[in-house]
Amino acid sequence: MSENIELSVVVLCYGAEKSIIPFSQNLKKEISKHVDDFEILLIGNYVESSSDTTPEIIEKIAQQDSTFKSISKPKKGMMGWDVKVGLSAAKGEFICFIDGDGQFPINSISECYKKIKTGEFGLVKTYRSKRKDGLQRAAMSFVYNIVFKILFPKVKARDINSKPKIFRRDVYEKLNLTYDDWFIDAEIMIKTSSLSVKFYEFPIEFEQLAGRTSFVNLNTVLEFIRNLISYKINHK
Repeated sequence: MSENIELSVVVLCYGAEKSIIPFSQNLKKEISKHVDDFEILLIGNYVESSSDTTPEIIEKIAQQDSTFKSISKPKKGMMGWDVKVGLSAAKGEFICFIDGDGQFPINSISECYKKIKTGEFGLVKTYRSKRKDGLQRAAMSFVYNIVFKILFPKVKARDINSKPKIFRRDVYEKLNLTYDDWFIDAEIMIKTSSLSVKFYEFPIEFEQLAGRTSFVNLNTVLEFIRNLISYKINHK
């Protein structure tokens, strides 16, 4: 693989276990249609003493195919920490991250890449126009986005937490991301807006989660909202 990486894709693999095998192969197949020089970073950070086999699985994937890089560290945070670990290791001119649970369509990465390559935008992302993950998750997301719009009306994103998100490298480096929890998506969009970075959103269909229960629940949403209020107060 070339040292000049055009695109880095960071895949959040926490708890994915064997399901990450077909996901990673389908992801490589999709990206290779549009990009010659790319890398896929599989982030399998883990809770110590847990029975999660994801770190061993992604290490084996990386050993068998140099397109993949495996990163597995004892967790020092939640989703945001995993994102930061992956983004900081990425070498591409464009950097993308996505959940590895299959709910976001893999081909949306190609659409993000083609759009950001036009040079018109510093960040490209999706919004979930259709959802198959149930009324409860849809309702929680709706409430969160409404609260976000009230507190941060200048940020015009339709769906703050939707992925994939792809940045130009210079934009990523300016964001200086700090949050270690679920708030990192909001931090990205707030800082993108404050830096006057032009971004683009397009609709996708969000699939039902298979194989495990969602990590997002009512407590997660309440954490989101607490963080929104705290950020608003501390960044006046």
